[in-house]
Amino acid sequence: MNDVSMTSPIVKLTGLTRSFEQGGVRIDVLRGIDLAIRPGEIVALVGPSGSGKSTLLQAVGLLEGGFGGSIEIAGVDATRLGSDGRTGLRRDHLGFVYQFHHLLPDFNARENVVLPQLVAGKTREEADARAGELLDVLGLGARKEHRPSQLSGGEQQRVAVARALANRPQLVLADEPTGNLDEATSDKVLEQFLQLVREEGSAAIVATHNERLAARMDRVFRLHEGKLE
Repeated sequence: MNDVSMTSPIVKLTGLTRSFEQGGVRIDVLRGIDLAIRPGEIVALVGPSGSGKSTLLQAVGLLEGGFGGSIEIAGVDATRLGSDGRTGLRRDHLGFVYQFHHLLPDFNARENVVLPQLVAGKTREEADARAGELLDVLGLGARKEHRPSQLSGGEQQRVAVARALANRPQLVLADEPTGNLDEATSDKVLEQFLQLVREEGSAAIVATHNERLAARMDRVFRLHEGKLE
């Protein structure tokens, strides 16, 4: 693991809570989560389906409201920001990889990695160069001009990894990033993901139910009955 003990957290959760009402019954999904992740640290979030892993990632990703407690990203308390402020934090500091790649079907692999960079203000030349660099590292140099429908599941997910890292985020949030792949492909994609995240100097939180994959990461947290163990 990288020596990150003296660096300030990229994300800090304090007393994070989330509850839902279902059929008149209150369900406490998150019950006072405290967590700090520092730059360069890759953390596994383990738990069975329904344990709240995705809810916790949605909180860190500032993707929805309704949470109690404090969420700090890059030293900024996101709970004090409006919609535009949260959008800016996501754009400038966070990258996302989901179980399903969610690539844009009408654009090729390179264009899927270029587009979020254009949104962030990069020039087309800069975005093209960065996309080519990432796709080459991920072994997709010969597949850049292929659309998602022409790529295998593993290739599509590697494009999604490149897209997540395109804007050099300080923190990558990955929700079951290999959960839709067979075991051999899953191992290969995860290994490339971890290597690239480390090379880029990013931190990552990876939600998974796979203990074997979790063991490859720097720290492992288990989400049980709304609390981290």
